[in-house]
Amino acid sequence: MAARPPHFLFSTPRSMVVKTQHSIRFNHFLPSAIKSQREDDCAPPHEGLSSVAGEFLYSCVLILIRISCSYLVGGVVALGKFDALHIGHRELAIQAAKVGVPFLLSFVGMAEVLGWEPRAPIVAKCDRKRVLSSWAPYCGDMTPVEYELEFSKVRHLTPRQFVEMLSKKLGVRGVVAGENYRFGYKAAGNSSELVKLAEEYGMGAYIINNVMDKNQYYGNMGSSNLKEQGQVSSTRVRLALAKGDMKYVSELLGRQHRLVVMVKDQEWLLSNQHRLSARKSCFLNLPPKEGLYESCSVLIGNDKNVVPCKVTIDASDIHLELHDAATCMRIISQDFQCLGIDFGESGA
Repeated sequence: MAARPPHFLFSTPRSMVVKTQHSIRFNHFLPSAIKSQREDDCAPPHEGLSSVAGEFLYSCVLILIRISCSYLVGGVVALGKFDALHIGHRELAIQAAKVGVPFLLSFVGMAEVLGWEPRAPIVAKCDRKRVLSSWAPYCGDMTPVEYELEFSKVRHLTPRQFVEMLSKKLGVRGVVAGENYRFGYKAAGNSSELVKLAEEYGMGAYIINNVMDKNQYYGNMGSSNLKEQGQVSSTRVRLALAKGDMKYVSELLGRQHRLVVMVKDQEWLLSNQHRLSARKSCFLNLPPKEGLYESCSVLIGNDKNVVPCKVTIDASDIHLELHDAATCMRIISQDFQCLGIDFGESGA
């Protein structure tokens, strides 16, 4: 068995190293500058240019970022790729909240830049603030704030340039990352280098252990990377949704999975007084696999208006069965364009 990495390192501007009072587990993060097979043949944009031109381009990027990110000053930033907002991501936010005002720093536009196939998000974009608000009781009654940077603007930064950007341009007070976190161009930097560079730039660095998947369903992941097996991850959430195992999904997320459906005028189909249907093209995020889900609830307008329902997903549509016929008519007549559907632990 390989040697276990340290629980974490906390680096202050005075280079003080502190140990945790309790073990914090954390999942594997995809690196902030993920390397794909297709990226291997790409060169940094300043290759072939003079060093002066390269430094000029880098300075321009930092100026633009500083203008848009000034409110991060003094915050503690959790680093990662926060697709699912699962329990591993929550642990990062918890640790950030222990030492300052918590932020999540993630990157947008990675799929387009790296040529990945487009896919539905696990959490609908319009639902992410709700999820983060639910973390406040774990984070000292502070709701983590999510901030996104355009991946295309930072992808070619070296590890040192990336940390310099956090410190000098964004004014970040500290960083929190998982033990497998990698960053910088072609994922050149690791968590140890993050601690070292953070010390140089006067920031605290906090590295926490992976949050492990208690079910250990890694045999179904088809991953060839042994280092990634066993951790809670967005990949595991996607696989659990594909299997319709909603109990497992809830364990990984630390909450019920919510499917957000955006229905425009007259797109609801009323099969009978208790059954509503809509096209799957109305989904704003990833649904579970096709099948019947009995322990669900539909949220109309806000989280306080919750109505139990059964949900059936087939090849083209989603069908909601409600006990109260009046609720069906209310949904149609008042034109609720956006509905949240929470899936209980009963699977397909």
